[in-house]
Amino acid sequence: FPPVPTGSSTDGSERRPPLSRPQRRRPRSSPLLAAMVKFSRDASNPSKACKAMGADLRVHYKNTYETANAIKGMALRTAQQYLEDVCQKKRCVPFRVYKGCIGRTPQAKEFKMSQGR
Repeated sequence: FPPVPTGSSTDGSERRPPLSRPQRRRPRSSPLLAAMVKFSRDASNPSKACKAMGADLRVHYKNTYETANAIKGMALRTAQQYLEDVCQKKRCVPFRVYKGCIGRTPQAKEFKMSQGR
């Protein structure tokens, strides 16, 4: 049997721990944050459109993502009525992307889905 190498080798192939670098952190209320926001398209009628952004909100990202996709493209009054119905548990928010461990509900049939909250 060949001898087992002991720890230091002459060819430089020994493993070294990665160098640790200090992490740079930008303050949360940075003025650069507003400049980094990009929207995919502009509204056809900017006087009747709205844009929203939230920072440091105590909400779950996945629930917010699914709710925003559910009301995307709706008229303002229609979206308000839909969210009121969701709060009163008359309608549900369909979960399309983040649907792991999401229960099924018959209310999701409206969106041709089976999972929703």
